[in-house]
Amino acid sequence: MSTRVLRWGLLSTANINRSVIPPLRHSARNQLVAVASRDKARADEYARKWEIPQTYGSYEELLAAPDIDVIYNPLPNSMHVEWTIKAAQAGKHVLCEKPIGVTPAEVDAMAEAARKAGVTVTEAFMYRHHPQTLKAKELVDSGAIGKLLLVRGAFTFNIARETDIRLNKELSGGSIWDVGCYPISYIRYIVGAEPAEVFGWQTTSASGVDETFVGQLRFANGVLGNFDSGFRAQFRTHIEIVGSAGTITVPRPFKPDTEGRLLLTKGDQTETITSAPEELYLGEVEDIADAILNGKSPRISLAHSRANVAVIVALLQSAREGKPISMGQ
Repeated sequence: MSTRVLRWGLLSTANINRSVIPPLRHSARNQLVAVASRDKARADEYARKWEIPQTYGSYEELLAAPDIDVIYNPLPNSMHVEWTIKAAQAGKHVLCEKPIGVTPAEVDAMAEAARKAGVTVTEAFMYRHHPQTLKAKELVDSGAIGKLLLVRGAFTFNIARETDIRLNKELSGGSIWDVGCYPISYIRYIVGAEPAEVFGWQTTSASGVDETFVGQLRFANGVLGNFDSGFRAQFRTHIEIVGSAGTITVPRPFKPDTEGRLLLTKGDQTETITSAPEELYLGEVEDIADAILNGKSPRISLAHSRANVAVIVALLQSAREGKPISMGQ
């Protein structure tokens, strides 16, 4: 087991940074040392606020820094592939925010860059590392609810500003990319397979991105999945896992509390199952540290990320064309 400490740099001053800064400071194997902005004064101000030792006035300078091991990429969706590839080519490991790409070809390009450079690149689906999620999967795989039949999920919230970048088509906006990717990835994880066919419906904004998306997934083993995502409904998240002998309800599937909570229902009896306590974003920084320092495979492989992107692309195609789309299996 390596005792080396990984030195991290933040690629921009994005708001989501505030979620990874605390776990980086809590982890004994990870250390936040730098932040970059295209405006040096902005980087300096941000560094003072968050007590970050080093600042850079461009993304390129951060990638060129010899004392940086890992890059956190929280840039807009449309910039993930470019800067993840540049970071990999600079010899940096990368934790990239979701969605890691918006076409399978983009994920392939990142995987090739990572392979050539010998670095780890993984997607920041934080919930996948939380003990609550692992417990849900364990219960399903152990037969606690009988034969798996259906997985349902949702993630919606109200966008406050019409200038929000998530409504910008040029920046790969849309609810399915921003929040729909969560229930899709959860469904695929629980089923443990890829869908054979998908079907989707959407309502679009004036800018052309989906404001509401409803999708269905059919798996070759007979399991069905459905989800909705959106920018115009109140905040709501849930996962329901339906089996022949019971149901698991996950009230907070994507942002679990420190101690996770699942509801296992059989007949008229409901049992609350708690999971080991863990800070939500700690798992993803420890997971990439395990991959870099100890040679473990990251929990979210690029192959898994590629498959999630492929499902979203097919769902969007289905919504445009009004017909089911085969996933080629």
